[in-house]
Amino acid sequence: MTHFFGISEYGAFVTAFILLLIIPGPGNLAIMTSTAKGGVLGGMMATLGVIAGDQVLLWITVAGVASILKAYAGALVIIQWVGAAYLVWLGAKMIMAKPGDKPILNIKPGQYFKQALVITLFNPKAVVFYLAFFPLFINPQTHLGFITFAVMAATVAILAFIYCFVVVMITHFLAEKIRSNQKVSSFLQKIAGLFLVGFGLKLAFSKI
Repeated sequence: MTHFFGISEYGAFVTAFILLLIIPGPGNLAIMTSTAKGGVLGGMMATLGVIAGDQVLLWITVAGVASILKAYAGALVIIQWVGAAYLVWLGAKMIMAKPGDKPILNIKPGQYFKQALVITLFNPKAVVFYLAFFPLFINPQTHLGFITFAVMAATVAILAFIYCFVVVMITHFLAEKIRSNQKVSSFLQKIAGLFLVGFGLKLAFSKI
């Protein structure tokens, strides 16, 4: 499906967003932390926060912020490097953390939606995706204006919900076992930290 409601390479757009979801980042960490603390309900509230954050970033891009940043390419490079530094810092904290230390992301009970929303809005990989890559999938010759953007927004929401729901259910299933084994919990946290550092470095040196 090359063109779909004015979206260039719709299949590539779907694939790109799925990869964005799968790559470890603060959003994934927020969902897993929320689920571990608040069960399925906490995880789903965080999921709604992630989806809401994605929608805000998408419609900000549609409003023309991406075009402005393209005109001032240095601004996007700064966002990219600041985001990369944040991911490396976050990953390093997870790697260096000792058993019994405070959680890296201190998600508070009852604020799962709000905190996941904020984390998504400041998630560097999401910001770079929407500002740098999202406009590439809009066909200026065939796009249908609001309809094209609405289809893209719906696609993003559906894919994010499915992915996050799977993460919530897996995390909920494993949470008790992980909590009961401190060594396993610490090991998984360090692995996640390595992924964050790796993606941060990749983001820093990738070309926009």
